[in-house]
Amino acid sequence: MVSFYLSLSQSSSASTTKSHTFWSPSLRQCRNLQTALSPIVSSSYLPTSYITQKQIEIPTSPEKQSPPVQEGLGAFQKLPMVMPSIDLYASALRKSKRVQPTKGIANIAKRERNRGAKQLDAFMKELALPLKGYMESFPRKKLLHPYERSLIDLTLGDGKYEEVLGKVDVLRKKVQSVGKEHASLCAKALSKKEAEERLSEGVEKLELVFQQQGGAVDDLLTIAKVLRAMPVVDLEMPTLCLVGAPNVGKSSLVRILSTGKPEICNYPFTTRGILMGHIVLNYQRFQVTDTPGLLRRCDEDRNNLEKLTLAVLTHLPTAVLYVHDLTGECGTSPSDQFQIYKEMKERFKDYLWIDAVSKCDLLGGSPVMYAKEDRSSDDAEIIKYRERGPDESIHVSVKTEQGLNELKNKVKEVLSSEMEKIQSGEKTDQSVATC
Repeated sequence: MVSFYLSLSQSSSASTTKSHTFWSPSLRQCRNLQTALSPIVSSSYLPTSYITQKQIEIPTSPEKQSPPVQEGLGAFQKLPMVMPSIDLYASALRKSKRVQPTKGIANIAKRERNRGAKQLDAFMKELALPLKGYMESFPRKKLLHPYERSLIDLTLGDGKYEEVLGKVDVLRKKVQSVGKEHASLCAKALSKKEAEERLSEGVEKLELVFQQQGGAVDDLLTIAKVLRAMPVVDLEMPTLCLVGAPNVGKSSLVRILSTGKPEICNYPFTTRGILMGHIVLNYQRFQVTDTPGLLRRCDEDRNNLEKLTLAVLTHLPTAVLYVHDLTGECGTSPSDQFQIYKEMKERFKDYLWIDAVSKCDLLGGSPVMYAKEDRSSDDAEIIKYRERGPDESIHVSVKTEQGLNELKNKVKEVLSSEMEKIQSGEKTDQSVATC
């Protein structure tokens, strides 16, 4: 996950230091701590030079506001680049110091209070306008596609997204309030010395506000980096979703089925990754994804990885390739896999479905012993599943390449059918979570 930060030039910092006469020492330290990490990205940050104060103070009237529009998939890639709080503060301070008093004021006291008031007003704008831009550019969660809403909750935690945006807005309002208050005090100064003192006090107060609440900006920067790293899914492109218990061989099949090297998308809540790739059939591209393994338990007890699998199945145009491991090597017994499989097959019964039994090269010869199996309640259905897997399942082995051509042909058939469903506008009903 790569983020680009605005680099503050050393020459600008040097000139700022030379012209610095009454700012507090802590502000100089702040400038010295500025980051210079990555190249500047054109248009990464919101321009403030052409935005007037009126746009901050007077919100758009309800009659002129456009109705909320539901976002499509890919909203995360449209998020703005967020400037680190320390850089945002230092940049605003540097720009405000360039503001000159209104020409033609002969009286020294009047000229100094005019300069101080204008600099505090400019400082406030340079801080508040980017914060306002972030609030407008980050989408409201309720307007996102259900799949991306699920990703926000699973990666950030329930309510974290709204909480951070709320703190950024509180910071913006505080900056405006403090900036206006001290600009007004500076404008009422009776002498040059008093105007300089009011200016210094105003800057110190804004610095304190950012020290106390500026962490919200850095939290927003982290959120933007995390969300932009999420894989982009095309709703007009069918997805083949590999599902099954952990370690049953899904990732190996993704690599076999995908053209080229699949993209590895690391999610922040786990060291594991999501394998995503594409299948090209008759010059047409299809998405293929490996999802985290499911365990035998109720939805309330599932971790975020398992919930991600259910989110993919629930909200995307998906065909299912369900992978079974009857060798017992994956750590989940065939009996438990059978129960998970039955639940998923019932929940997503309207989906196009392929069953594949992996590692079939290990199933020949001597019977496989299942140390974790509870055979006391075996019935004919489980016994049959343990021996051959589901009816019409394809037995495959990545090691010997057994069954791979048959699986590829079946995948081609299913994805072509899924494309017809999408083009006809047919939607799969969202399932209800059950135990």
